[in-house]
Amino acid sequence: MNVRRGDVVLVLYPFASGRGASRRPALVIQNNRDNERLDNTIIAQITTNMRHVNDPTQLLIPQDAPEGQQAGVLHNSVVSCNNLATVHEDRIHRVIGHLPEAVMSRIDECLKAALGLR
Repeated sequence: MNVRRGDVVLVLYPFASGRGASRRPALVIQNNRDNERLDNTIIAQITTNMRHVNDPTQLLIPQDAPEGQQAGVLHNSVVSCNNLATVHEDRIHRVIGHLPEAVMSRIDECLKAALGLR
């Protein structure tokens, strides 16, 4: 499946333990050049767990806001930039939405905070 940076996908997201996975939304954060030439992509987990929503590594995506509607989320959600995974394209079920460049710029800031790149 050909995905683009900013796509919100429904994916079989691996558990951190390496044992098992769950089907959930995630955000494609890998650059488009690599998305075109590789069979895997880097994604950030999207969750409804609001416990750390004010952390600089998290970005709130309100379901009723324009970015929530564009993302295709069904609930208020958080992009968790400290919960990343690399998945093979066959684990991606489908694209459910896309975040605009302005929101992806905010995601970049969350990724910098998560990876200590400030």
